Amino acid sequence: MTVRIMFPPLDWIIKLHRKGTLMNNERIYLLALIFGIMIMISDKQNNIAQAQNEKQINPAFAEVIDDPALPRVLLIGDSISIGYTVPVRELLKGVANVHRIPENAGPTKNGVEHIGDWLGEGKWDVIHFNFGLHDLKIMDDGNHQVEIEAYATNLRKIIESMHATGAKLIWANTTPVPKGELKPLRKSGDDITYNAAAENVMREFKIPINDLYSFAMSLLDKIQIPSNVHFTAKGYELLGKQVANRIKKEWGKG
Repeated sequence: MTVRIMFPPLDWIIKLHRKGTLMNNERIYLLALIFGIMIMISDKQNNIAQAQNEKQINPAFAEVIDDPALPRVLLIGDSISIGYTVPVRELLKGVANVHRIPENAGPTKNGVEHIGDWLGEGKWDVIHFNFGLHDLKIMDDGNHQVEIEAYATNLRKIIESMHATGAKLIWANTTPVPKGELKPLRKSGDDITYNAAAENVMREFKIPINDLYSFAMSLLDKIQIPSNVHFTAKGYELLGKQVANRIKKEWGKG
């Protein structure tokens, strides 16, 4: 048999506490509740501080001072794009002002929610974007974080928002998921399935595809960290070169 203890409302307990008429279990409840709230506030502050520290430490998030004579490029993507942001910026120095969104883009559902903030009010000439590794991540319930039908739907919504800017769009497909036990859990082969779904969407909108999957696959044992979706420093340099070259090609500078 389950015994459930019901506590009175918090404001009523506080009034009794001030009058000195609280029972012991009510005092315990009040203290536990206050302690829990303090932990929640502390955790939130720590998370915010950690995110700010990461941005301060990682040069990918450095402020970009635009040269008004150059086109503005925006990189949208997850940690893979964070890894190649600095190489792209260096390779396009004097060619373009290379910005990136101020965070890991995460899954497409996050992109749908935040794309307006990421685009801001400024004019973009080229937007190079990717979503996928976080969508195909397998959660505790055994489902993907974003199932493939929703993934395609979300991509369409994100593209519609980006199209409104008048920018040239370039899709970067998702880099390979290696075989083996990964943490967080991802399944090799899902990368191919999700890339196929994304390719269909890009065809609908006539968006060129930067095939980072095939590029990385041809060098995978040399550039990817073992049993990990992330890349070595050399790997990010090579991905950055591929991205920079594709941006120059699509902008007519290659």
